[in-house]
Amino acid sequence: LALATAAPRNLQAAAVEVLAVPGYPVARDVPGAHELPDPKMDYKIAWGIGQGAKDMTVEINPSLETIAQYVNTLAKWGVPKEKRHIIVMFHQRSADFDIVLSNDAFKGKYGKDNPNIPLMTALKKAGVEFRACGQAVVGRKIEAKDVNPEVQVDLWAMTTFFNLQMKGFVRAGN
Repeated sequence: LALATAAPRNLQAAAVEVLAVPGYPVARDVPGAHELPDPKMDYKIAWGIGQGAKDMTVEINPSLETIAQYVNTLAKWGVPKEKRHIIVMFHQRSADFDIVLSNDAFKGKYGKDNPNIPLMTALKKAGVEFRACGQAVVGRKIEAKDVNPEVQVDLWAMTTFFNLQMKGFVRAGN
């Protein structure tokens, strides 16, 4: 009986250890599913995030949560970090674009911490890169010093998406 109860705990511990982004789920198992993550494949994904949270001053952008679940699912199925090439591009001139602000700049503007930063930091540790559309940065009059240092500012989201697609990335998101 002791062995029977110990095995599930060890399996649960092993499942927790593969989480690339702690605190976020993996896709649920589907018996008989045909298309699964392939540990031999390079996952080159350019993920666009335009609008998202209804109230970005208190909510985490739901696209970031989806990306965390996807990264965890890849990890669960054995896709190593070096084969997960996920680049997130924040674009468009919506109020939600302020997700790119550093915590100090966000707090100065909204009087609250940027709720996205902890998840962005965890995703960055899992190998996800973050970019911001420079045209949106300029259009919203955001100073370079106010951009989260983990977010690279590119000339234009359109240029980044085209360049990445020509390098074999597929586009996801919006």
